Amino acid sequence: MQNAKDTFYEVVRDRVAAANAALTVVVRGVVRPAVVVDENEIASAADLRNCFRLRWTGLSVTAEGAASLVSMQCEIRYATAGSELAGGLDRGRVLAGLDAALAAAVGRAPQNAVKKDFGALTDGGAATAMGSSIWWSDVAFGAVAEDAAEIRRTATVEVWSYQEAGEA
Repeated sequence: MQNAKDTFYEVVRDRVAAANAALTVVVRGVVRPAVVVDENEIASAADLRNCFRLRWTGLSVTAEGAASLVSMQCEIRYATAGSELAGGLDRGRVLAGLDAALAAAVGRAPQNAVKKDFGALTDGGAATAMGSSIWWSDVAFGAVAEDAAEIRRTATVEVWSYQEAGEA
């Protein structure tokens, strides 16, 4: 399951960076594409604006056939206070831009990728392709929520993969 989550994150991160190289955040002093995974970050990353925060909220495993089918729900949360140049009066336009970036990253074909094992990264190695793929649904956008400081949205995506031998 972890390999599928990591692979989906990598795809979204790379597609967001390719579509809009200026959409970045600083996390722990490092400038990177504006996509983070809540379970992998320090608490301060939860307050980032103009950033897609992936959060895994549901899991089901169907153990039929040779390999178990894993289905995971990914919430993608993002918020904006608008741009400083416009004094925040462009919050709706900035949110629409974030909506478009997410739709392009998740909804762009193909909506699948070769699953990778990222375990070697902790030892300075590289991710390696596995024997199966992940695939995902179209993005479903939730309603806009707002307060005096920001507007925000939560979108959801369903991600599927087959569990390979030896995967936890």
